[in-house]
Amino acid sequence: MNDNKSIEIIVSGKVQGVGFRYSTKREADKLSLDGFVTNLTNGDVLINVSGNHSIIDEFVHIIKNSPTPYGRVDNIKIKNIDNLKVKGFMIK
Repeated sequence: MNDNKSIEIIVSGKVQGVGFRYSTKREADKLSLDGFVTNLTNGDVLINVSGNHSIIDEFVHIIKNSPTPYGRVDNIKIKNIDNLKVKGFMIK
């Protein structure tokens, strides 16, 4: 049984210009997750992440609480996506 899942997270709040993407990458690397994080033109941050189900849940918890002390997460939207075909986690 495959216990992996892939999700898309859209994070709103004070999430650009505060080291949010770099902190997100650091947390994803610590948890050995695959995917990417990128800024959106509307000021939100998009994260696509793939990995073990329980580790993804832990990652979401970290993101909800802002991985950087300078950021503030006001809203988070999560949806399941098809499995990502990437290895490692990168900033786009």
